[in-house]
Amino acid sequence: METITSDIAIIGAGGAGLRAAIALAQADPRLRIALISKVYPMRSHTCAAEGGAAGVIKGDDSLEQHFNDTVGGGDWLCDQDAVDYLVQEAPKELLQLEHWGCPWSRELDGSVAVRPFGGMKIQRTWFAADKTGFHLLHTLFQTSLQFSSIERYDEYYATDLLVDEGRCCGLTAIEMRSGQMRQFRARAVIIAGGGAGRMFPFTTNGAIKTGDGMALAYRAGVPLKDMEFVQYHPTGLPSTGTLLTEACRGEGGVLLNKHGRRFLQDYGMGPETPIGKPVLKTMELGPRDRLSQAFWHEQKKGNMVTTQWGDAMLLDMRHLGEQKINERLPLVRDMSISYMGVDPVRDPVPVRPVVHYMMGGIHTDIRAATPLAGLYAAGECACVSINGANRLGSNSLTELLVFGRRAALSAMEYLASDPGRGNSQAIDAQAEAARARVRALFQKSGGESIAGLRKEMMHTLEQHAGIYRSGEGLSEACATLAALRRRYANIELHDKTNVYNTDLLQALELGSMLDCAEAVAVSALERRESRGAHQRLDFTERDDARYLKHSLASFQGAAAPRVDYSDVVITKSQPGVRDYSGGHA
Repeated sequence: METITSDIAIIGAGGAGLRAAIALAQADPRLRIALISKVYPMRSHTCAAEGGAAGVIKGDDSLEQHFNDTVGGGDWLCDQDAVDYLVQEAPKELLQLEHWGCPWSRELDGSVAVRPFGGMKIQRTWFAADKTGFHLLHTLFQTSLQFSSIERYDEYYATDLLVDEGRCCGLTAIEMRSGQMRQFRARAVIIAGGGAGRMFPFTTNGAIKTGDGMALAYRAGVPLKDMEFVQYHPTGLPSTGTLLTEACRGEGGVLLNKHGRRFLQDYGMGPETPIGKPVLKTMELGPRDRLSQAFWHEQKKGNMVTTQWGDAMLLDMRHLGEQKINERLPLVRDMSISYMGVDPVRDPVPVRPVVHYMMGGIHTDIRAATPLAGLYAAGECACVSINGANRLGSNSLTELLVFGRRAALSAMEYLASDPGRGNSQAIDAQAEAARARVRALFQKSGGESIAGLRKEMMHTLEQHAGIYRSGEGLSEACATLAALRRRYANIELHDKTNVYNTDLLQALELGSMLDCAEAVAVSALERRESRGAHQRLDFTERDDARYLKHSLASFQGAAAPRVDYSDVVITKSQPGVRDYSGGHA
C-alpha cells in the first residue's frame, strides 16, 4: 500500500477544510498539508449555501446581541464560551474574506449590506445576492491555490482513522480513479467532512452529505454529541427538497396557508404586521424549528395546500417586485421556475420543511479538539457546540470560517509538542486491516441491496425522528436501525471493478449513515423532553433540571450506542423563555 506522508491531513475541502488549510499554510510555509476530499473542492456542499453569513458590522448591532440571539435560538443548549468566541471572531473572518475578494453585496454608500435572518433580532447577515456559499467557497479555493504547501487529493474517500497509543496518526482512503487504498501518515488530522442529511429522504443536502467524517471519528472512539437535534428548514421545494433560502423571508417574503392567511401568528410568532413594512418583525423570521413545527400543526388541521408531492404552504414574494427579486434572489427565481414551474414574481411558490442541518456531530471543545489526541474537527461534522438545540440561519457559514481556522491553530499547537508518527508496524497493520474490510465487500453475496437498506433507513428516520417524535416511535426506529446495521453485513456489490466504483462508494456511505442514524435515534429516545429541534409528543416541556446537558453517543460495535451526558457551559445567560411573539425594530 502506498504511504503518503504529511504533517497535517485534512478530510474535507469545503469551507472549513479550506479555511483550515489556508491558516496552516500561512502560519508555517514548511508544513506539508494533505487536503483530502471525495469531490473536487468547488463541488463541496458549502457551495449550496444561499443566504449569508452572520457577523456584527453595523452600528446598531453588538457582539452581546449576536450572543443572545444565538444562545436563545439554541434553546440554551449552546456552550456559551464557544458562542462568545464565534461572535468575536466572526467580523474578522468576514472582513478577511472581503480582502481575499469575496464579492459581498453592497449598500448604496458602498458599505457591506446585511439582511435580516430567522431568529436574529438585528440585521447582521452578510450576503452575496443568494449565492453566498458559492462565492465564499470560490474565494477560499482560489486563495488556497497560492500555497504550494497544500497538496490536494481530490476524489479520495476516507475509510478509517489510524490510531496508535491514544493518538490519531493518519487515515486510509480509496483513490476513486484507481480503486487503490492509500495510507496517509500525519502528525495530526482535521475532519471537516460535512453533515449527514442524506440519512433522510427529503433534504436540502447534496448526495455527498453522508456523515463520513462523523462515522470516522465515532468508530475511532470519539463520541457524537447532541445527535438528536436535526434541523428542518421550513422552505424547501416539495418536488426536490431544494432549498429556497431564508433570505426570501429576510427580504420580505411571507408564508401563507391554503386560505391565503399568514398563520404563524397562531404559533407564538408575533402579531401580523403589514406586508412590506420595513422593520425586522418576527413572524416569518422566527427560528427554523418553530416555523417547521407550525407547518406540522397547520398540516394536522388540514390547512396546507395539496400538491402532487404532498402538503405544502405558500411562500409569497410577489410584493417584492421583479427588480428586487432579480437583484437579491436571482437563484431563487431560477430554481422556482425550473423545478416547480412557478415564477415568484407572479405567483406564490409551494414550499415545505425539509431536513437541512445537523446541530450534533463530533464532540469537540472550544479549541476544535476531540478527546482523541491529534484529532480535530470543524464545520457541520463537528459539535463545538455553538448551535445548541437549533442553529440560527447564517451562523453556519461563519462557523466554518471561525472554527476551521481554530482547528488549524490548535493542530499547530499540538505539533509544537512534537508528537511522533506512531509505531509504523502497528499503523501499517491497521491500514492493511482497513483495506481487507473494503476488499471483503466484493466477496459478499448475501443478497441485501444498498438501495433497499438505504430506503428503509430513510423511511424510518422520516417517520419516527422527524419534526415531532414519540417514545414509541423512537423505540421502533432504534430496533429497525439496529436490524438494518445487522443486515448491512449481507449487502452485495454488483460492480466488481476498481475504477470509479460508485457501487462500492455508496456501500461505504451507507455504512456511515447507518451508524449516524442509530446515534440520532438512540440519543432522541433517551432525551425525554422537548427542546429546540427535538420535540417529543410524550414529553412536551423543556426539562432543564434533567436535560440541560449535551448527549454523548459512544460507538459500541454491533451493540447500540451508549449515551452519556456532559454539562452545558453557561457563562452569563441563564435559561429563559424563547419569546418570538413581539416585533423588533
